[in-house]
Amino acid sequence: MTDAVRVVAAGDHFVLPSLITRAVGDELRGQPHEVRELTLGWPLEPFGPVAEVEEACDAEDELIEALAGAQVLVTQMGPVTGRVLAARPGLRLVAVCRGGPVNVNLDAARARGVRVCFAPGRNAAATAEFTVGLLLAALRRIPRAHDLLARRGSWEGAAYYTYEHGGLELEDLPVGLIGYGAVGSRVARVLCAFGARVMVYDPYIRGEIHGLRVASLDDLLRRSRVITLHARLTAGTRGLIGARELALLPHGAVVVNAARGPLLDEDALCDALESGRLSAAALDTYAREPLPPESRLRALADRVVLTPHLGGASRAVAEKAARIAAAEVGRWARGEPPAHCLT
Repeated sequence: MTDAVRVVAAGDHFVLPSLITRAVGDELRGQPHEVRELTLGWPLEPFGPVAEVEEACDAEDELIEALAGAQVLVTQMGPVTGRVLAARPGLRLVAVCRGGPVNVNLDAARARGVRVCFAPGRNAAATAEFTVGLLLAALRRIPRAHDLLARRGSWEGAAYYTYEHGGLELEDLPVGLIGYGAVGSRVARVLCAFGARVMVYDPYIRGEIHGLRVASLDDLLRRSRVITLHARLTAGTRGLIGARELALLPHGAVVVNAARGPLLDEDALCDALESGRLSAAALDTYAREPLPPESRLRALADRVVLTPHLGGASRAVAEKAARIAAAEVGRWARGEPPAHCLT
């Protein structure tokens, strides 16, 4: 290509447009190119469904305007709907700065010959670290103790030093991982370093793993004092952990979910927490986000650790996402096959 590559960097307050511009510039160094920046509102403004796509900023008009004359869009939350694609027929490539292009109408893109690429693995390390942090926070009552002392000025948290209320430690603790992909495998390595007895259930993984491979989910649940969820959300995994599965866990077990909220039946989880069958849970993702005010989880603050989907919230993730997406722009500009493409 000898003409300038015209790119729109539709970033937000996490994957900054400037990060995308810099990464695209590195990829297209020595080749004529123009980058137009657009800042979308996420995460200061929540994402949601926009027309026929999911998890996008409500900014179709702004995106259409910014894409005038552009061939390439690099974005994380831009709503690449059928309407947007129809309005800008010159668009040839969409590079999404996330693990899956849920904000893109893939059928419409495919029909118009638009390549759609994405950035798998960009937040694997950050999410794995966050999962371990949630686990430690739940096991050792760290948020609750902090709240009692720092916010309420109470030394009541010292009660966690009693045997009855003492927390669990990771060394020798049976921990079951459900899913062993980019995140789960990292969590397994960290937990093994702590001395935990790591068990893994993932019917799709072959080869060596860190920990003991368990043949069935039911067997894993019966043997685990803690479970952490790392499965992809599909029609087959939605509601994967419900009342029946929670009942298989040993009394006083702990559940951690920093993957996808719908993997876990929240009502069944609340029932198990309220009855005392589970001692704690730590969640970063929910069936509905933002977490509704009427959620039963909010009334269980002494037994749950709740964070607002922050597993991938690190500066390194934003930088990696921009670089992975920009690399696809570079391949497209050089006429090379894409590395991660769905259309």
